[in-house]
Amino acid sequence: MAASDEQIARVRRMVNEPMETTYTDEMIAAYIEAHPLEDARGEGPWIESETIPGTLEENPDWTETYDLNAAVADVWEEKAGILAQDYDISVDGGNYSRSDAYKQTMEQTRYFRSRRSWKTVTMRPEPLAQGEEEISD
Repeated sequence: MAASDEQIARVRRMVNEPMETTYTDEMIAAYIEAHPLEDARGEGPWIESETIPGTLEENPDWTETYDLNAAVADVWEEKAGILAQDYDISVDGGNYSRSDAYKQTMEQTRYFRSRRSWKTVTMRPEPLAQGEEEISD
């Protein structure tokens, strides 16, 4: 799985990071690749292994599709974490509202989280490990 140069460039524009000083292309690609989606045919990035039960392997039929809004929200959230320590201060008659930067980055985080793609989770029962007992109500 690999994010394309076009996807990396788009995420850079969405998070206002045009240079590689803070986030390298590899870092942006990692954010993107953390949010794979089913492709247009309904193929997911992973399939259950036929040789080793209970394990997943890459799906060769999957067309690489990623949720860029979720990746962008992760970057904005990280940027907010860096700004969380900033505080407001009044000095010599001047008011400095440094916490506004944190508020703005959290607004961007919420904006892009609200636009992420829907995901479904398939739950499968797993056999109990040797020596485990089933929990009952």
